[in-house]
Amino acid sequence: MGDDTFDNSDSKADHLCVLVHGLWGNPSHLDYVASAIRERHGKDRVYILAAQRNSGTYTYDGIELGGERVAHEIEDTLEQLSAKGHAIKKLSIVGYSLGGLVARYAIGLLEASGTLDKIEPVNFTTFVSPHVGVRSPIKGWPSHMWNVLGARTISMSGRQLFMIDNFRGTGKPLLSVLADPNSIFIRGLAKFKHRSVYANIVNDRSTVFYTTAISKIDPFPDPENANINYVDGYEQVIIDPDRYFLPKIQEVRGDEFSKTFKRFYTTLASYLFLSIFLPIASVLFLINSVIQNILSQQRIKLYEQGKTDLLPGRYRVPLMIQDVRGAVEDVFENLNAAQGNEYLSERERDDEEHALETRQQSLVEPKTGTTQEEETSQFPLLALTPAQFEIIDSLNALGIKKYPVYIHKARHSHAAIIVRMPKASFSEGKAVVRHWLDHGFHV
Repeated sequence: MGDDTFDNSDSKADHLCVLVHGLWGNPSHLDYVASAIRERHGKDRVYILAAQRNSGTYTYDGIELGGERVAHEIEDTLEQLSAKGHAIKKLSIVGYSLGGLVARYAIGLLEASGTLDKIEPVNFTTFVSPHVGVRSPIKGWPSHMWNVLGARTISMSGRQLFMIDNFRGTGKPLLSVLADPNSIFIRGLAKFKHRSVYANIVNDRSTVFYTTAISKIDPFPDPENANINYVDGYEQVIIDPDRYFLPKIQEVRGDEFSKTFKRFYTTLASYLFLSIFLPIASVLFLINSVIQNILSQQRIKLYEQGKTDLLPGRYRVPLMIQDVRGAVEDVFENLNAAQGNEYLSERERDDEEHALETRQQSLVEPKTGTTQEEETSQFPLLALTPAQFEIIDSLNALGIKKYPVYIHKARHSHAAIIVRMPKASFSEGKAVVRHWLDHGFHV
């Protein structure tokens, strides 16, 4: 981390921008994003807070506890700045990967405490965040193993990401509660003037397109054979959210052969990696997961017992708006988170569309703003769960702007999209951050 990346000394900015890293992450993962903000706006326009209290294996502890830590860190920062006579009037929050879900939980807590009524919520953006969970809607035993084992290898966060948890006795997974139209989380998120998400269309092994783009379909099953419509001025990286594709151009035979050979080579390399290195890596990962799960459960237990700096009672507020109105005032007055996709059949699709119409009638203040993939019938619905479809409907009703991203140079697009480290192959991520500063971040 650069010495001046998050330097806010002598800052006169009235706009606080909070950066929240992802699973197994730390604040330095967002160094490039922070430096780009600083270069564009200067420290007298934006005060940057990179969340510190949820680093490394602390992200195992769950979205709820992570969100409470971030909310506490934001409130502490606001109080400290206010004590110095530095008044913050605007708030923006940026979440990367799991950090996007942690940020959404924190936003609900800030809404419940009344913080979002005291300052102006301006921008909310996530980069490759799994808003719809990480359950794989893919055929085959590898995906089944992923869905079963993945949920049990990263403690509470794993259960919540795979949506097998029962959140605080609601009978619903945490991600469903986060997207409930009547919750403090959706109410808080709706207060942000500008909401956007950036989603990789290829090579994101951590968070695939449907969940980061909040989509029921995958319109990019074979991007190499599609004539993609890019946004001008950002290399061939940002895909036009209003029109993904242009009419296909007939390729010469040599180009088709070249692409076929490239796919074969890539697939062969992947299988060699899986057969040679994956077994060893899996054993080491599982051993580490057992250790980290134990440590995580110990931290959660100490937290629940009130034996940490963060007291659980402060943030255990009612989750639904109708309950919050009657209880929040008292609480905070006293106290000053290479396989084919599986698709729905025609009958299942008809049933889901009927259910969608029913759900839309109950959504609070539905707005237009979904991108074209939600309206394109040529792509089949993915075999998601009913709970996942409900999450998508609720979040799409907020009118979130969605930007598909095509990273060509890096096989690890999840890290490249925010230039998580200074690698030449991550250079396309700079175009992504520049696009965000041009279109998604308003001071």
